[in-house]
Amino acid sequence: MSAPHLPKVAGIDPVVPVSAHTAGSGAPAAPGGFIQDRLAAWISDLTTLHELTERLAGTSTLDDALHELLDAGAALVGARRGLVVFEPSDRRGPVSTIGLGLAHAELGHIETVPRSATSYGRILEGLPNTEGALTTPDLLGDSSLDPRRHEVATRLGYAASHALPLTAEATGRLGAAVWLYDEPAEPLERQRHLLDLYAGHAGEHLARLLELERARADVATITEELLPTRLPRVPGVQLAARHRTAPQGGGDWYDALALPEGALGLAVGSVNGSGPSALAAMGRLRAGLRAYAVMEGEDPVAVLSDLELLLRLTEPARSATALFAYCEPARRTVLLAGAGHTPPLVIGDRRTEFIETSLSAPLGMLACWEAPSVEITPAPGETVLLYTDGLLRRTGDSMDRAFARLHSAAARVPKVLRDDAGSVADHVLRTVLPDGLDQDDSAEDVVILAARFD
Repeated sequence: MSAPHLPKVAGIDPVVPVSAHTAGSGAPAAPGGFIQDRLAAWISDLTTLHELTERLAGTSTLDDALHELLDAGAALVGARRGLVVFEPSDRRGPVSTIGLGLAHAELGHIETVPRSATSYGRILEGLPNTEGALTTPDLLGDSSLDPRRHEVATRLGYAASHALPLTAEATGRLGAAVWLYDEPAEPLERQRHLLDLYAGHAGEHLARLLELERARADVATITEELLPTRLPRVPGVQLAARHRTAPQGGGDWYDALALPEGALGLAVGSVNGSGPSALAAMGRLRAGLRAYAVMEGEDPVAVLSDLELLLRLTEPARSATALFAYCEPARRTVLLAGAGHTPPLVIGDRRTEFIETSLSAPLGMLACWEAPSVEITPAPGETVLLYTDGLLRRTGDSMDRAFARLHSAAARVPKVLRDDAGSVADHVLRTVLPDGLDQDDSAEDVVILAARFD
C-alpha cells in the first residue's frame, strides 16, 4: 500500500526542512526588520489586489468577468486550473460554467460528480456550512470522499481543491468558484484573505453585470414582441428582414403587411433615443402606421403625414425618421416617401443605385410635414433594400464613406445569391459589418428589409 500523500501549503513542500535562519536558530529577529518586512508584504498585497480588481472592473460582460475571476483567483492561491459556475440563487438566469485549464470534455467529467459530493456543488445547493471557503487539501488520500469524485480527480490529475462562494449584498448567492491543484496543497492564510477580499469585489461587480444582462434580455424580448413575428407572403415578391437591437434598447423598427388587391406595404423607421421610452414610442408609431397603411396605403405621403400628426400628439418632445413604400408586385411598381430617412438601394444585375427620396425633415421637426413621393419600377430579379442608419453608423466611418461601403457591398453580391432576398441581406451585412451584429459595445440598432421582385 502506497504511503499517504503529504498535504502542503501552496508553493511550500512539506518535506523540505525549514531554514535554520528562520526557525530554531536561537537568534531572535530584529523587531524593526520584522515590521518592515510585514509592511512591505502588506503593500505588495494591496498593490496586487488593486491591480486585479482594476482589471475586473474593466470587464463589461459576465463571461469576461468570470474568466478574469478565474485567472485572478488562480494567481492568488497558486493553482493552475479551476472552474466557476454562475448560477444565481433566484433561478432567473443566465447560467454558465467556465473552466480554466480544463477542456470542455473535462468540465463534463467534473459535472458527472454528484453536486452534494463536491465543494462547489455544496455551495450551489446551499448546504450547511458552505457560507465560507471549502478546502480539500488531499483529494486522493481522503477515503471519506465520494468514489466518483475520487475517480474523476484521478482521471484529470488534480489532487486538491479550494472553493469559494460568490455572493453580493443585493442578490445573495450568484455561484461558486473552485481552483484545483496538481498536488496535495492548500492556500496560505494570507492567500485566503486576499482571495476573500477579491471575491467580495467580484461578487458586487458580477451582480451589476447580471442586472445589465437581464435588462438587455428584457429589452430584446420586448423588441421582438413589438416587431413582426413573420413576414407576409405576397405573390411576385420575396421578403427577408434582419434586425439587431443595441444592448440598451433602441427605436429602430420595420414592418411589412399585405394590403388589398395583392399590394404590399413596406416600412422602416427610427425613433430617436434609447431605452424603454424609445421602445414604447416605436411600438406606438408602428401600430399607427399599420392602421394608416390599411386605410390609405396607396398614398405614402398621406401615410407619413398621419404618422407625423400622431407623433406630435403622443410624443411632442421626440422626433423620428420613417420610410413607407406601397408596392404592387404584379406591376413591379414601388411608390415611396421618406421623412429624413436613409434612401433605399436597388440591387440588380445591371444597376446598383440609391433611390433618392425628396429632401424632407424627420417627423416631429416641423409644424407640418409633407414631401412628394417617388415611383420606381424594379426589373425582374432586382432587390429593393430598405435599412436604418444604424447599419451605416456601426461601421465607424463618416456617413459619406459608410454610404460608399454599403454601395460597394451591394454591387458585389454574387449572382448565385441574388435569387434569394435573405442571401442578399446577409451578404450586405457581412461585407459592411465584418464583425457582425453581435457587438456589445455598439449603441446602434440595425434594420435591413429586403424585397426581391420576380
